Amino acid sequence: MASLTDISLVAQVAISGNRRAFDELVRRYQSPVRRFFLHQTLGDSQLSDDLAQDTFLKAYTNIASFRGLASFQTWIMRIAYNVFYDYTRKRQLAVSDWQLAESQQPTANSQQPLKMDLYAALALLKPDERTCITLQLIDGYDIAGIAKITGLKDGTVKSHLSRGKEKLANYLRKNGYDGR
Repeated sequence: MASLTDISLVAQVAISGNRRAFDELVRRYQSPVRRFFLHQTLGDSQLSDDLAQDTFLKAYTNIASFRGLASFQTWIMRIAYNVFYDYTRKRQLAVSDWQLAESQQPTANSQQPLKMDLYAALALLKPDERTCITLQLIDGYDIAGIAKITGLKDGTVKSHLSRGKEKLANYLRKNGYDGR
């Protein structure tokens, strides 16, 4: 199955319910989806796994709606974005992003300081800024790809990226990272 395209795998799942074909799609895209959730949840791996599972369940049940207007990866990341948005909306988090990050930060013994600093820096960003930043800087999406995933306009994505990068740079400078 490794030589099959995403479109042919989707067709096999949509037409005949081929679970092996869907397993191959999960294998191909579970890492980017899980990584997306890890950054959005500021490193909560258990929650990330749960959200990733929800994402693939929604993808499986809605696979017939995939039209191929964007890549399968963009489609699955859009589902992931919506799953995370729904999760945060349902939870109606009363806790600020900073308090959430502080409560989820691992002990110094279990994580490298830079990783802890990255999550602390990401916690300072608004959710849309964090999403845009991680999709661009970590996952390598361009502005158009981020816009497709988030449903935001290109100009809005650019604004979130600009503000987010500025906040990250300020945080890192204040915490002893001089860019060298």
